[in-house]
Order: sequence, then C-alpha cells, then structure tokens
Amino acid sequence: MKRILLTGAAGFIGFHYAHRLSQAGHEVLGIDSITDYYDTNLKYDRLKILESLPGFAFQKADLAGRDAIEGIFKNFKPQVVVNLAAQAGVRYSLENPRAYIDSNLVGFLNVLEGCRHHNVEHLIFASSSSVYGANTKIPFAVTDNVDHPVSLYAATKKANELMAHSYAHLYKLPVTGLRFFTVYGPWGRPDMAYFKFTQSILKGQKIDIYNHGDMKRDFTYIDDITEAMLRLIDKVPAGDPAWSGEKPDPSKSYAPYRIYNIGNNNPENLMDMIKMLESALGVEAIKNLLPMQAGDVYATFADCDDLMADIGFKPNTNLEDGLKKFVTWYRGYYKDNNAPAMKASA
Repeated sequence: MKRILLTGAAGFIGFHYAHRLSQAGHEVLGIDSITDYYDTNLKYDRLKILESLPGFAFQKADLAGRDAIEGIFKNFKPQVVVNLAAQAGVRYSLENPRAYIDSNLVGFLNVLEGCRHHNVEHLIFASSSSVYGANTKIPFAVTDNVDHPVSLYAATKKANELMAHSYAHLYKLPVTGLRFFTVYGPWGRPDMAYFKFTQSILKGQKIDIYNHGDMKRDFTYIDDITEAMLRLIDKVPAGDPAWSGEKPDPSKSYAPYRIYNIGNNNPENLMDMIKMLESALGVEAIKNLLPMQAGDVYATFADCDDLMADIGFKPNTNLEDGLKKFVTWYRGYYKDNNAPAMKASA
C-alpha cells in the first residue's frame, strides 16, 4: 500500500478517488483550498464523508502557497502524488484568467518542486481533453499534436504537460498525465452542463443550449475515471528507448513520461443527452438555443487504445445509466440538503 498525497480532495474527481484509495487500503492525505468557484457546502459535505474513512486525513491548503506545500511534502513524505487541484472551467477562464495562472501554473510548479525534492516515486496529474483545442481529426489520440488551444484553461493544461515533461527529463521524475473527457456523475460539479440542466429543469427554468444543440461530448462516468486511476498508480512510466526525436510521439518520451486519454470512446450528441436527462427526471426542458460560445469546441472523442493496452481497462458506462445514477443522487442530496451515505454505485 502507498502513502498518497491527493490535491483537490474536496473536488468532484478527488472525492471519488479518495474514496477508492481508502477502500484499497492506501494512506491518503487530501489537501484542498475550498475555493468558492462553486457551492462550498457541496465540498464540505464531500469532506464529511471522506474524513470518516480509514486512512484518510485532510489539510486545507492552497497549491499556490509555496511554503505550505513544501511543509506538507516534508512532513507527510508521500510516495505517490496525485494532482487533481486546478481552477476548472473553460468559460470561467474568460472572466477570471488570473485564477488559472495562480492555481494551474504556480500551484503545479509547487507540486513539481515538492516531488523533485522529496523523492516521489510517481506523479499523476490531471490534464484535460480541452488541450485538443482546434483539432478536428477524431477520435482524439494522445499521439496528436495539441498546439492550438482555444481557451486559457486548455493552455494551462497543455503547459502542465510540458512542465511535467521537463521535470521527467531533468530529474527523472516519473509522471503520468491524464486527459479527462467530460466527467459526470453523483457529487459532480455544479458548473457542468448536465448538473446545471438538472437544476434548471426541476425549477421550470430555461436551459441554455449552445450552438443550437449541435455539439458532441465524450461523457465519462466517474466510476470509470477512478477505476482507471487506481490501476495507474503502479503503472510507473519508464523512458521509451524506441522514442525518436525525428518523429516525436507527444504521448511518450525517452524520459519517464506518459500521457493517456480517459474517455468513454463514444461521443453523444448534446440534444440526445438532454433527452436522456428529461427521461430520468420525468420533466421536459424549456430550451433556449444559443450560438457557440467562445472557448468551446464542437466535439470531443477519446481514443483510449493506449490506456486499454497498458492497464487492460477503458471507460464503458452507458450515458443513460450514468445519468440515472446522477439524478437519483441529486434528488436525494437536495431533498433535505444532507449528504447521504456513499453508495456503491456512486
């Protein structure tokens, strides 16, 4: 079992992953700054559950706080670091760009420095499908060039991949980057479309649908994300001796560096997702069709062949089933605003 430092533990993916790590018997120190980007009550309710789990401890900290992060590394001495903390959201990056620099760049540098100076065995970090930006060849493959981001958020995630590679090269730090594709499920982020749609539909309010609904997303259920991440802990990358600088594969390196897509490998039309959500809720949405918003991309579609080849698993949860599980959680959580016990399906 490993001693694991998990950043962003009060976040959506961090919460579910911490739960899986505890079940697997790992010792976990979760850190989070509990920003008010969305309802902090949801974050604290997640933490209430996590703090009751064996092997889990929590410390409030901001990744941008250099001294605080150094102290955490020095005292906890993690063997593995999983960096999920970040300022998320494509659209919010248009409104508050500096938040992305502080958290996603300065904060990630502090994590890299902590790993460098404290002999961390493996750093796993969250990237994003947003890095594919202006790419139109689908499905998106980790071997594709991703030099044309269309949002600052995507640019910071691409920068994280480059920063991580430099540390893999300079200090032989094994790093694995994960490009997540539209993660959804119970305890999700209220800024995500499926969550906002659910809130508005139940209140009888209009839902804003961009590009008149002509968009596709590779929706990935949270349990599939955490299963892949659990398997990747011991999949420590090593340099690939066959890697060529003349024909560089951006997903691998001569250094101990690896990038994976984690997506459902099955893009769904946005309007079809809304129909599934309406069916699960038993309510028809009032639709407000709008043009494409700045920073958005038309479609996402994950090629997960490398993930399957290396860990024998790729996401496969049906969107309709996943949305039903989310709706069940949503109705239970917001009925009395008390956090229910963690269900096996969540």
